[in-house]
Amino acid sequence: MPTLNASPLIQAASYSSLIHLIEESCSRFGDKTAFSCLGLDVSFNDIEQYSRQFAAYLQQYTELNIGDRIAIQLPNITQFVIAAYGAIRAGLVLVNTNPLYTQREMLHQFNDSGAKLLVTLSDNIDKLDYILHHTSIDAVITTHPLDLIAPQAQPQCDFNHFHFMDALKVGKKHLLQPVCGSLKQLALLQYTGGTTGVSKGAMLSHGNLIANSVQVYDRLASRINEGEEIFIAPLPIYHIYAFMVNLILYFEKGACTVLIPNPKDLPNFIQTLSQFPFTGFAGLNTLFVGLCQQEDFKTLDFSKLKLTISGGTALTEFAAKLWYQTTGCQICEGYGLSETSPVISLNTPGYEKIGTIGQPLLNTQILLLDDDEQKVSHGQAGELAVSGPQVMLGYWQQENETNWVMTQNGFFKTGDIAIALDDDFFQIVDRKKDVIIVSGFNVYPNEIENVLSLHDAVLESAVIGVDDERSGEKIKAFITLSSSVNPTPETLVSLKQHCADNLSQYKLPTLFEFIDVLPKSSVGKVLRRSLR
Repeated sequence: MPTLNASPLIQAASYSSLIHLIEESCSRFGDKTAFSCLGLDVSFNDIEQYSRQFAAYLQQYTELNIGDRIAIQLPNITQFVIAAYGAIRAGLVLVNTNPLYTQREMLHQFNDSGAKLLVTLSDNIDKLDYILHHTSIDAVITTHPLDLIAPQAQPQCDFNHFHFMDALKVGKKHLLQPVCGSLKQLALLQYTGGTTGVSKGAMLSHGNLIANSVQVYDRLASRINEGEEIFIAPLPIYHIYAFMVNLILYFEKGACTVLIPNPKDLPNFIQTLSQFPFTGFAGLNTLFVGLCQQEDFKTLDFSKLKLTISGGTALTEFAAKLWYQTTGCQICEGYGLSETSPVISLNTPGYEKIGTIGQPLLNTQILLLDDDEQKVSHGQAGELAVSGPQVMLGYWQQENETNWVMTQNGFFKTGDIAIALDDDFFQIVDRKKDVIIVSGFNVYPNEIENVLSLHDAVLESAVIGVDDERSGEKIKAFITLSSSVNPTPETLVSLKQHCADNLSQYKLPTLFEFIDVLPKSSVGKVLRRSLR
């Protein structure tokens, strides 16, 4: 097995675990607002108390032991933060789960991770009976987005179900049994797609996440004043990008994070923005362009905005220019993956090079490799491989997959093709993998093709990404129908419904083309590039 990074701590880090970071940050910033969501401000003291109560509940009233997995399937609401911090303080491993996942997607992730408890929205109750009978989850905690403001009525069900607010009340009556965390301890399973269409859990340790927080702060320090920042968080905190930035880095720096549960509701989003003299913002192309096209957004006061960061998908020159013209703030583009906690490289505020992913972070080494894992000459394109304290421990229960992406000297192969520019800047020029990036979310063609293959009308299919000004890429499916099926409007409707039943919305093909024969290699492999 290749040598994996064994030292996730870099010299500047001073915490022994995320438990230490959470508790120390709460103590340092006390009554200062830590999170604001749906009109409710919650202080660092509140976060400490709520997360301690939730952790005590998990210890005293569930069968979970240290190292067990707990799935959190919530949007950007304060209950996510409380549940995540509470689980960490109880010594559990988080499994971040997209609230939009279909039953099929949930089944794979819950079974693969071995999650034993699920925290989810009360609206999802009717979807869970089948899930509980086919996974190791034996208890569910539900919450309504408004519960912290005024507890809402919870639906009734036949399985083991507990209300989030009741969990806090029960936990309040018991002492939290302190857990001695360590930097090597597994903190998070962040699921990412695979080239085979099977989602894999990237194992991120306490040290990986703390190290990446320190690395990113080292790059952004000139724009972060401890205890003074107001950061807008519209990107989902179940995604590693926002999780690291908002729940670790900015939390540790005493910032107020404004959680946006539904950034697609632009009028309400803009109304929320109008209430804060915000200093920081994270987004991606779709969001930048969508906001700048709203007249109400253009009238906001941007005088305090000093940092905008972009990641998850390539920043377009159009989006960068439009954002700067509207807000007066340049966008700092970065690059990373779930497997790297996530940030590998990032532009420096005030010294941005638009169209690049910036320079490697502190204690991060990048190599550009050819197909034989040999370094390419300067100026030539090669697969970007990275070594640093933020690189994952490996894939959960997937040793072969881990071996496949690691070089013998411990570099993680990203699957992206890059070139090195002057001054150690890098530019992504292509993807070695066929991954499609829709509004910052990775979509793997094999997963969609596997779902399409289950439809009776489909003989074969091939899925590619097509450039799209709003979302970066959109998904197109080429389909060869069974001989007995004609390409009628009814067939198309049936295919779309089949996809909607089995795939999250961002994975849905928006373009379909019926084709007699798919292009293939001499050994029968479908040539997606020929369809682009």
